Amino acid sequence: MAAKTQLNGSADEVESAFYDAISRADLDALMALWAEDEEVVCIHPGSTRQIGHAAIRRSWEAIFERGSVHIQPVQLHATHNLMTAVHSIIEEVHRTNDGAQEVHILATNIYVKTPHGWRIAMHHASVAAGKPPIDSFKASVLH
Repeated sequence: MAAKTQLNGSADEVESAFYDAISRADLDALMALWAEDEEVVCIHPGSTRQIGHAAIRRSWEAIFERGSVHIQPVQLHATHNLMTAVHSIIEEVHRTNDGAQEVHILATNIYVKTPHGWRIAMHHASVAAGKPPIDSFKASVLH
């Protein structure tokens, strides 16, 4: 595996880079964000579990063959400690050729702090039918 650049920012910055790489269908940038551990895991909606860099790379190659995917992460719920961060996210997916079926994606992104900075250890996404749930935190804020 090629040497990875240092990402000294936060798990939030890695997450932003992750979704940016997906929107540009930039496979190399996307793969550079994963931890070097061969136990990394990626589960796409309606797909099987991919373990390890080679399998994860092949899965994203197949997705990018159809073009880039514009995913807007919304309603982030994050739990952080010194070495790990777990982000539970609702994703809005936009593809120009998709039908009008109303779905949203529930995703969990797990990040680990490595000697090279924060890296992705797991991405798990699944389709949820219907309208996205109301953000209960925002709904409880009084103006």
